[in-house]
Formats: sequence, C-alpha cells, structure tokens
Amino acid sequence: DRALIGGEWVAASSGREIEVRNPSDDSLIGTVPEGGAADTSAAVDAAHAALPAWRALPGAERARSLRRLYELMMRDQERLAEIITLEVGKPLAESRGEIAYAAGFVEWSAEEAKRIYGETVQAFVPDKRILVLRQPIGVAAAITPWNLPSAMITRKLAPALAAGCTMVVKPASKTPLSALALGDLSIEAGLPPGVVNVISGKADVIAETLLADARVRALSFTGSTEVGKRLMVLA
Repeated sequence: DRALIGGEWVAASSGREIEVRNPSDDSLIGTVPEGGAADTSAAVDAAHAALPAWRALPGAERARSLRRLYELMMRDQERLAEIITLEVGKPLAESRGEIAYAAGFVEWSAEEAKRIYGETVQAFVPDKRILVLRQPIGVAAAITPWNLPSAMITRKLAPALAAGCTMVVKPASKTPLSALALGDLSIEAGLPPGVVNVISGKADVIAETLLADARVRALSFTGSTEVGKRLMVLA
C-alpha cells in the first residue's frame, strides 16, 4: 500500500515503511509508508491546491460525491469489514456494523451539504440587517485512533467535505489499511485529486508538521488525553 496524496499513490519520501500486523496471531498483513514532515507538507500542498475548486462547488454537487461515497462503502461493506477485523481484531459482525455506522456519517453529511444556510440577524439600528454567510474554513486535518478505524475517520472527514473543506487524514499506525481503503473509494466516488489525502506515519512528526503550517485551519483529533494536550499546545 501507498499513501494517497493529490490523487496519487506514493511511497514515503524516506522509503521507510510500517508493518501492519494481525493482533490475533501477529501475522503480517501488509506494509504502509512511514510518512514524515516532507510527506505531510506534500499532502497539505495537495489539499490547499484542491481547495479553491472544491469550495466553489454548490453544496448539491458536493452532496452527490458524498452520496456516491456512501453507496460505495455499502457496496463494499464485507470487504471493508474484513480489513477492520484483520487489523483491529474485532469480530466480523461488529466490523460490518462499524462500516454501516461509518457510512451513515457520509450519508448524513451528503444531505447536510445541501443545507449549509446562513442567517439574517437584526442589527442594533432600525434600518440595517446583518447577513451571515457560512463558508469553508480551508484545509482541515484529522488524526484518528485504532479502535474505530473507519467510523472515526468518516465522522470527521464527511462533514468537512460537505462544508467545502479539503482534508488530510492521519490514521493510527496500527490500523492504516481501513483509512487507505476509504481513500481509494473517495477516488472512485469522483472526489477531485487532493480533496482527500491519507498519510501514515509517526503521529508526533505528522501532527507537528500539520500544526506548524498556517494553511491548516482546523484539526480534529480523537485519542489519548496526553496527546490531546500536546496538540492543544501546538495549536
């Protein structure tokens, strides 16, 4: 497997890889790139380049791409569930449930993409009104844990895409294959190159690079309190 950057599958610039092992018997499932600062910056470059066109699309058009992604996830529910079971170790029935749960975030966000409304607020003087427009904040990033390797991604990814943001996703090093599978489906769903980028590697290096880049305007993190505190300091 390779990282997904700008619609292309690429190896880490260092050439290093991370082994992904089955927790039930420690057998090798596969390898993924051990991305570093250069790879993270390349992913942000790709997301930033894709942002103007993606944010300019009407919400209904973004909704169609997300709806297609939902349909593909449900089409491939069994395959995606098998990946989760291999790399997490949870029962297959539970993995199937997670894919349905994860796809639900995409379905919901697809519908909400059509309804990103502003508002008109009464001002403090009688002959004026305040118009509020909701616009995408820019490039967003997500760092996710191992225990829900699909659902923890889609609950962050799908709302950001619906709003018109582009994304860099960094999955847990123990469970990157689920994230890469979702990245592959995002391409099949017709999402433009650079809208979804998936990189694997050491969390501290990738997080520090993301948070040092002024183009990254939002970070969603799920994980330990210790790491969360560190990210808040960097943010």
